[in-house]
Amino acid sequence: MAAAPLLLQDWRAVPPAARGATVALGNFDGVHRGHHAVLAAAHAARPDLPLAVLTFEPHPREFFRPGDPPFRLTLLPAKLAAFGPLGCATVLALPFDAALAALPAEAFIHDILHGALGARHLACGADFAFGHRRGGDVAMLARGAEALGIGISVVPPVADDDGTISSTAIRRLLQDGYPERAAAKLGRPWEISGPVSHGDKRGRTIGFPTANVPLGRQLEPARGVYAVQVALADGRVVPGVANIGARPTVGGTESRVEAHLFDFAGDLYEQEVGVRLLHFLREERRFPGLDALVAQIGEDAAAARRLLGA
Repeated sequence: MAAAPLLLQDWRAVPPAARGATVALGNFDGVHRGHHAVLAAAHAARPDLPLAVLTFEPHPREFFRPGDPPFRLTLLPAKLAAFGPLGCATVLALPFDAALAALPAEAFIHDILHGALGARHLACGADFAFGHRRGGDVAMLARGAEALGIGISVVPPVADDDGTISSTAIRRLLQDGYPERAAAKLGRPWEISGPVSHGDKRGRTIGFPTANVPLGRQLEPARGVYAVQVALADGRVVPGVANIGARPTVGGTESRVEAHLFDFAGDLYEQEVGVRLLHFLREERRFPGLDALVAQIGEDAAAARRLLGA
């Protein structure tokens, strides 16, 4: 297993050992195949240097539009987990607040990239923008980097048969119920991560105990039932079936994830798990009663077992 990157969150306190890297720049929501290309370009340009990532937390859109529905594909812990296997040694997650939003683009280059990080090489996508009111673009970054003796790689978009791979396209696929197509663009199954919380414990009374995971700030995909794998804190990955939605048959109002793990016994409360969506089985719907719901859950579980070979 790849080592987790060193996480830094204060650009004014970068340790000397983390300076002088080749630095990939971006929001990196999803850490998808297009993002993989940016990290690969950073490393290929200067393979003699450690690889670092500079990203923003929260996502700037969350700062500027706090009333938007949750849209994140990867919160910071999930980003770190995805960066490790890509060879990243350090992640500077800049706190995106009013001060950073007001920082001039020139200061971002001079104070943060050059002064704080001592960056030797930069890599970013062609649409990377930065600084106050997104006043800095790739052309400005290239000019500023050249003046400071910093190399730069501008990475063109990565495309597949559907077009350009982007976080927006992946969100749309998940909201439309296509987790397999989203996984192809991500380079791995998309997962909803979080602590297992106490629910109404109805599942155990009907023979299908579930691990309940709140969506929090993560995107809500298509509501319905999925064949899943659940990654546990101890490294095990357990197949299962999960419902995502408000549970209308039992009067639920808040959307959440309820995952039933096949052939599993154990206490998962408060443990961090990742529910990986592999196949969409059916849309969420209201049943006339609990008996009909239980029968359908049995059918869903059998379908998921067949798909997962469980």
